[in-house]
Amino acid sequence: MGSRAEFSPQTRSVLAALCGQPSAWQHGYALARQTGLKSGTLYPILIRLADRGLVEACWEEEPVPGRPRRHLYRLTPDGLASAAAALAEAELAEAGLAEAGLAEAGLAGGRTTTERPLALRSRGEPR
Repeated sequence: MGSRAEFSPQTRSVLAALCGQPSAWQHGYALARQTGLKSGTLYPILIRLADRGLVEACWEEEPVPGRPRRHLYRLTPDGLASAAAALAEAELAEAGLAEAGLAEAGLAGGRTTTERPLALRSRGEPR
């Protein structure tokens, strides 16, 4: 993962979850619920993000009695900037793909013809 553009969709989902409350500490179970990722995917992502200095981790200071202590995670200032940029880039790319798909189907704004795209014509309609 050399640049923001190389974040996987799973990593972007973790970054988006952490961006929801950037200064709050969040535990892995809550992140797993938010992202829908399994622990075998989530924790390696968190470790890689921590190794890159984008996420900081610490142990829970006051664990609930009867439950083991948990690791907590939050974005660093660099992580917040990288996450915001990566999420914005992904949103623009998705919007561009959606617009390209509409243009290809002939549904994008600016059409001057009244002809419907082939995919939307009924069987008996003339070309």
